[in-house]
Amino acid sequence: MGTMELRFTKMNGAGNDFVMVDNRDGALALSRDQIAALCDRHRGVGADGLLAVEPTTLSGALWRMRYYNADGGEAEMCGNGARCFARFVQRLEGGRGAFAFQTAAGLLRANFEGALVRIAMSEPSDLSLRESLSLGGGNQEVHFINTGVPHTVLVVKDIQSVPVAVLGSEIRHHARFAPRGTNVNFIQVLDGKALRIRTYERGVEAETLACGTGVTAS
Repeated sequence: MGTMELRFTKMNGAGNDFVMVDNRDGALALSRDQIAALCDRHRGVGADGLLAVEPTTLSGALWRMRYYNADGGEAEMCGNGARCFARFVQRLEGGRGAFAFQTAAGLLRANFEGALVRIAMSEPSDLSLRESLSLGGGNQEVHFINTGVPHTVLVVKDIQSVPVAVLGSEIRHHARFAPRGTNVNFIQVLDGKALRIRTYERGVEAETLACGTGVTAS
């Protein structure tokens, strides 16, 4: 098998890290296996996902954001990834100001305030509160909402003691959320204005340091 040279940028948004590629000419076609290999933390670059800047098919959008999870599968969007995408485009195009871009979850808009990147996200949908989910350890009350990607939210008393990897994986693959699966957020309410959150991300199949759509869902 031949080798190829890939120019990329590595970016980090609130703990989520990404491999960023410029595919504005549409010439790059990475396979699922190649993307997974790039995201591999032992043999690749290492990342929670890969983001590509591509030509848009949507009126009003400057570019299209293609997002792939660490397993190489394409997802609708990513909140922290969208912020990195916006900054990446801004620098590719020499200091561009606010712009809208296409995602599989709809049109998003980026604004810049110095070092801050703000994203106007798509409207949440499919809210379902207080569902009873049958799990191996018994029934569990959960809440569900789609904030561009599907998220299940569980309120817990002590977030440090939650077995995020085990319980997160069980809920992520639960028949209730088939066939796409769900991201899983465990939240502890600290007071009326603060939450502590841990997220198990679909496609990464592990806990990540942050999740923008998960925070929005929570």
